[in-house]
Formats: sequence, structure tokens, C-alpha cells
Amino acid sequence: LVMVFYGSNGKSNPVSMENKVEHQAKNQITHDIHLPSDLGMLYKVRLGLQSLENSISQLPLCHLKMQNTTTLDTFSLTINKTLPLSLNGDRWVEFPVEWPLKEALSVVTYHLTVFSRNILSERNLVHMTACIYGAHGDTGDRSLLWSLQNVQQREDNESFLVMLEAVELGELDKVVLLISSKTDCKLDIKKLHLKEAAKEHPIYVFEVHEAFSVEANKPEIQKEIPVSFVIRGDKEKNELVNSLYNEGGQAGNLTEYTIKVYTGDKRGAGTDANVHIILFGQEDKSEVFQLSQSLEHQDPFERGKVDTFKVKTKKLGSLHSIEIGHDGKGFASGWFLEKVEITDAARNSQYCFSCNRWLAEDESDGRTVVQLYPQLPGF
Repeated sequence: LVMVFYGSNGKSNPVSMENKVEHQAKNQITHDIHLPSDLGMLYKVRLGLQSLENSISQLPLCHLKMQNTTTLDTFSLTINKTLPLSLNGDRWVEFPVEWPLKEALSVVTYHLTVFSRNILSERNLVHMTACIYGAHGDTGDRSLLWSLQNVQQREDNESFLVMLEAVELGELDKVVLLISSKTDCKLDIKKLHLKEAAKEHPIYVFEVHEAFSVEANKPEIQKEIPVSFVIRGDKEKNELVNSLYNEGGQAGNLTEYTIKVYTGDKRGAGTDANVHIILFGQEDKSEVFQLSQSLEHQDPFERGKVDTFKVKTKKLGSLHSIEIGHDGKGFASGWFLEKVEITDAARNSQYCFSCNRWLAEDESDGRTVVQLYPQLPGF
């Protein structure tokens, strides 16, 4: 049994529960723990089993009480959970530390959807964990292949859902994958979607698009994946726009952009996936815009069509690039994007971003998101 402590000054390494105090009450174990450094005010503790490699019986946890022997500050919590949480399952539980006059974080369930080509067929041969990082720390390494839900398999791709319970992480930053195997195999991972189970948005998208060659005699592979982009709901987008309007009490802080999106005239070029765009300027970058309300068509991004969108955001200055792509959802989500034209009426500027490629998981390099740069005049 080990514990990891998170405080305002950082986190501890896993602390082994070895120093038992004598004269313990029935069904109660007391440990003395000496942390190597001052972690500041504790806000979270992770409690779990160091390893599941050896055969162990389940460990019921009923109640936890911690006391700082110097300040005598005391924290008490009823747990009532058994580790591991299921056979060969998640071996960790997390809980926030509550202090008087200080609001504690919440425990939330995260939905992690993995998109791949062959993990399901190899799942009995490999061990894969994910550590999710955010503004409030990390989840530690959590097993991904022990309890798969909402499994979907198609001819050349697949996806599955993993549920992880953890103290809320705040704004997410990155995911670190650890992959190992007792035999030689190759895992082809496309991307990860991560969100809180109780919320539709935001959805954090981590683009991977990599085949990992795993060998029996090779140490585990570690891959750090920063967040690629965030899909935010209309409510959050509107709140941001309103806050920009209210800042200084005027709408002068906002700039309106007209965005024309040209879908190619090729077979299967249209898409029903959720399309987003981010504008990058010399002074700042915009939030993520979902391009859903076309001024011309009820069903945007159809073959050979042009869709116009109007967005308002803070002043960005001269545009030097855009990010545009989709989330891969829906039947035949692949999209052939010809170009994007953006007009900044306030600056009397027009930009043309040529693309002329497929944004599809089953085409070319498999990317569904691209960074585009404006064409120079005369080209």
C-alpha cells in the first residue's frame, strides 16, 4: 500500500506504508510517514497498491484519518472502497483534502476515448497506462485496458471508452502513455478524446497518429502527448464573447471575422463531423470556434459547396496562420478541404489559406487537423 501527497508546493513520490505503529486497535493500522520536503497545504491524496503483478487478495478500505504531528491539523474521510476496484483493475483511489475555510476540489469521472487500428486485437498481449496532467496535478499511471466500454469496431479503425475517477484536474495539459508487452507486437494509436463524464464540453483532443513497436525484451515505451486542441461548447463560447463585450463596457474590444470555407468537389469530400477553427494573429490567438451555423446552408461542408461563418473575438492583429480540422465523428467523416478565406473588415484585410488535401484518418498521413498559412499576393 502506497500514498502520494499533493500540496501547494508540489507532490511527493509514492510513500510506502511500512512504518507501522505498535498497539493498534482491531481492523486499524497506523503509520508514521515522513515526507522528504514541505509540500505546503495538502489538497489531494492518492492511495493505492504499488503493483498488481503478484497475486493479492482484495483490500477493503473503510476510513482514513491523517494528522500532522507538528501542527495537529487533522483530516478524516470515509472511503468504503476495495482495491483493486475490479479484477486486474484500477488500483488507485483519489480524494481531495478538506480544510476549514478553504473550498476543496471535487472527485470527478473522466471519459477517455481511445481511437486506434488494432489495440482491441492486441489487448491481451500488452499493458498500457495513461497519466493525465492538468492544472491541479496528475492522475498517476492508470491502466487503460482493464475495463473497456462503448467498444466500436470498423474495418480499418476502432474506438473504446475508459472511465477514470480522480480529483478534478482543472484545465488539461497533456497525457503520457506507457506501453509494454511480454511479446512482440505493434500498436497503432490515432488519437485520444478526454472529457468529464458529467459534461458535454470541453473535449480535449490529443492527436497521436503513431505506430508503437513493442518488444518483449524492450523497456516500456513512453509517449508524451500535449493537447492538440479543445472543443468547447456554445455556452462557454458565448460566455467568453460576452466577457469580451463587458470588458471596458464596450464592444470595441471585439473584431468580427468573416470565414468562407470551400469544400472540394470530389467524391466523398463532404463531412458531417464537427469542424473547428482557431485564428492566430501577430498580437494574440482566438479561442476555438465550432463552425456549425453556416449562413448559406443548413447542412454545411457538403461536396463542392462554400459555407460562410461570422465570428467575433478579441483583436488579434494581422493573421499569420489558422488551425482547422474536425473531430472525426459521424459516418464517413473524412473531409476534402480546398481552402479558407478570411476577411477582417476592421483592418480591410483578406487572407486566403490554401489546403487542397484530405482531412481524414484513412487518407494520406491520417491527420484530421492542419495548420495553414496565408498565400502571398500574386501566388
